[in-house]
Amino acid sequence: MRKNYVKLPLLIAALYFGGDLHAQSTQDTTAKESKIEEVVVIGYGTRKKVDNTTAISSIGADEVSKTKVLNASQAIQGKAAGVQVTASDMPGSTPTVMVRGLGTVTGGREPLFVVDGMFTNNINNINSNDILSYDILKDAAALAIYGNRAANGVIIITTKSGKGKLSVEYDGLIGIRNPLKKVKMANAQEFVNYNNIANSYLATPGRYFSTNQPYNTDWFKEITRTGIYNQHNLSVSGSSESAKYFFSLNNYDEQSILKGTDYNRTTFRTNNEFKLSKRITLSQNLNVSFTNVTPKPLSAFTNAYKQSPLVPVRYPSGQYGIPFIDANGNYAMSGSRFNNVGNPVSQLDFNNEKNKTMLMQGMLKLDVEIMKGLKFTSNFNGEYSNFKSYNFSDGLGIFLAGDPNRLATQYTDSARNTLTNTKNDYYNWLLSNVLNYNRTFGNHNIDAMIGTEASVKSGVDGTVVARKNLGYVSNYWNLDGQNYINDIVALNSTQGNRNTTLSYFARAQYKLMNRYLISATVRRDGSSQFAEGNKWGTFPSFGAGWIISEESFLKDGFFNLLKLRGGWGRLGNQNVPLSYLPISSGTSYNYAFGGNPVSNGVTINKGLDPTLGWEITEESSLGLDFGVLNNRLTGTFDVYDRKTTNLILPVTNFITSGQNVEFSSHVGSVTNKGLEASLTWADKVGEDFSYSIGANYSFNNNELTRVNDSNISAKNGGSLGNGQWTKLFNRSTVGHALGSFYLWEADGYDADGNIKYKDFDNDGVTGSADADDRKYFDSYIPKSTMGLNISMNYKNFDFNLSGYGAFGFSVYNGKKAQRISGENIEASVANDFWTTSNTNAGNPKPYTSIPIASTFFLEKGDYFRINNISVGYTFRDVVDYVKSVRFYVSAINPVIFTKYSGYTSELNGDGDPYGSTGVELDSYPALRSFVFGLNVNF
Repeated sequence: MRKNYVKLPLLIAALYFGGDLHAQSTQDTTAKESKIEEVVVIGYGTRKKVDNTTAISSIGADEVSKTKVLNASQAIQGKAAGVQVTASDMPGSTPTVMVRGLGTVTGGREPLFVVDGMFTNNINNINSNDILSYDILKDAAALAIYGNRAANGVIIITTKSGKGKLSVEYDGLIGIRNPLKKVKMANAQEFVNYNNIANSYLATPGRYFSTNQPYNTDWFKEITRTGIYNQHNLSVSGSSESAKYFFSLNNYDEQSILKGTDYNRTTFRTNNEFKLSKRITLSQNLNVSFTNVTPKPLSAFTNAYKQSPLVPVRYPSGQYGIPFIDANGNYAMSGSRFNNVGNPVSQLDFNNEKNKTMLMQGMLKLDVEIMKGLKFTSNFNGEYSNFKSYNFSDGLGIFLAGDPNRLATQYTDSARNTLTNTKNDYYNWLLSNVLNYNRTFGNHNIDAMIGTEASVKSGVDGTVVARKNLGYVSNYWNLDGQNYINDIVALNSTQGNRNTTLSYFARAQYKLMNRYLISATVRRDGSSQFAEGNKWGTFPSFGAGWIISEESFLKDGFFNLLKLRGGWGRLGNQNVPLSYLPISSGTSYNYAFGGNPVSNGVTINKGLDPTLGWEITEESSLGLDFGVLNNRLTGTFDVYDRKTTNLILPVTNFITSGQNVEFSSHVGSVTNKGLEASLTWADKVGEDFSYSIGANYSFNNNELTRVNDSNISAKNGGSLGNGQWTKLFNRSTVGHALGSFYLWEADGYDADGNIKYKDFDNDGVTGSADADDRKYFDSYIPKSTMGLNISMNYKNFDFNLSGYGAFGFSVYNGKKAQRISGENIEASVANDFWTTSNTNAGNPKPYTSIPIASTFFLEKGDYFRINNISVGYTFRDVVDYVKSVRFYVSAINPVIFTKYSGYTSELNGDGDPYGSTGVELDSYPALRSFVFGLNVNF
């Protein structure tokens, strides 16, 4: 009876998911066993996934390499629940990765990347083809082993090593890129009509535009091109009884859509392992990357949006077009200027900058098996970076391009041109020693580890030199033997703070009868950057798990795996504002002696919190893992409650103290509460067809819960560069998400067609005159995200599709909100504005003044995007020395579903919740790419 009872849900589920009811039992057993044998990296070691008590998401090499992007962080978008990746398509940019929400205002927000044991802040230098696996540690029970670096999550990356016979692999691709979305701007006729109507509303109307204009410039088209990129990767790997080896060489080259912006990166990696004896193994890896960039200012996108179509790129004379209008309202080479926007093409042409970076990372690891089950590992990692750049500014050329009627004799600046050279370098190193013991005694398994770790960050050593009046040919900028001392206009040399950290850590994991799991970790960190008495912190955690499916009442039943797990831990964030000397020198003191200063001296002009240390985060979590139908259907569910209780915020002392400069103190708390779910159905139909369908969903509620100092310094953020700002942080922010917008609420139009605002304090005053009418609205941080991943294989064909969505957040359309008189408008505005016969229009009557920061320009940023579609065909055993040849085509970001009217709602900006993040201004458009590639295995 029991067996028949189990078959019913099996039958229903198989029919629903399209499973093969006649799959062979040996095939099912293999799938079940492979799930049990899966291993995850847990920090300073590994653990069978089934025995792990913490929340860890693992992503394999195949999943990372399917999406052909420059930065491997972009490839994991939508692959793991609870991990939000916000990326820009600008070459060389660093994606923002957020694990289970944002817990800090002024501290570092980046997760810790651990690449083969090396701590780093980003992986811009890593070739994604070299990555073997991603393991994302999400809950505090897993993260606490990394102590004061772990509050923002930890992403452990393991790179490939050699195995088996000699293998040579080549992977090459070429792709083209274009904007995923464009914003249609008003043409010349629409611009003239809109601005003439706006001008008519002025008390003293200005000059009108003629309806017959000679130019109709599409500025976005003029500054962009079809982007082209190519990538070539060559790797050699293999192993023998005494050695494993892996070598790779990669080159990525891109000409981006913004004219003149070029990016090139070359990386070399070698991973080797040598068996010195039966019990001693020496491992080595080295990764070197060389990056060359010719950047261009992103403000060109904003200027292209704002500049009038009446302005030509160049006059017939070859001089750059300027927004002039003559007395008859016609565009001309002279007259009165009708806006203050620069020529975007001129802006790109005069920007002459080049950056070069060399980053070298290496590791030496020694493994010694002392006795059966007892292993010692010593790991040394080093990193060195060298950055060089020049920026040549043609001051005279820029002056002449600003007005076609200017003469060189009118230029009064002593610097005809300026060359700024910058050099930065730094080094970091880390040494860890770990002793691990793993033995099984009957029904008992013990896995224990103790270790020490020391790390040094040298700080950035930088030099900036600016010289003037050089030749215009770069070959003559640095002639040997020339004396430039009289041409130096700026010289700056800095040495960053050296930071050293010493740590002690331990972990114990115990398994009883293959079903009861207990784990505990503790880490003790000491950091040189904090004051005496606050240098050391202790970060404990514990976890427990119950593999219910191993109990007799579920054994060999419906569930192949049913595991309940939970844990608690304390984390730290040491990347916070430092303690500092609250001293100001050179201060003049005025006494009653004729009002003249009698002395210059030193004063204490700001407070100092003697307890200032790292921010502390505590988290409790609960999770459920399951597998059914012979592990065809697997999934996880997690809930968590994470709280930062000593948030560091800027405060000022009481006015009676005489101190007027803000300082940092522990005065607030932030919570992140959420849930995560992931499901995967994988099956094989017959011998030729296999497929998998996976989806994940996460929800996070972020909230500033407390500010316990009445003197907290207010912070205005989200500046639009025109006197308007869109965000506020002060005591009133309590109860709202970090980065929430603080705006006036638009409430339709008044009788004259102007935007009307809600009067929340009922004083009869609305608009910028009444600051009390502002209120908080949604943050730029999504409340929920979703990922979808589908793969299919039929004989030699393969198909992959991935999608990602973010929901429950808002972004501010800063370009639209910046407009003043004489600047262009969007076509949708030019064709749908308030008139006496169209009072329900989508836009107010045409205006010429700066609009105030209101919800009229706040839009829902929700979107779902197809991240990648790829189709490939593999020829196997082509000739004796060629194992396989695969041709593939991919469409990256081919389709997006969103109501946002701008270029993109993925706006990571500077990453600061009270900076440019979430405001579309000077932002790089999201791109659509089409890739053609070839993979050959020898």
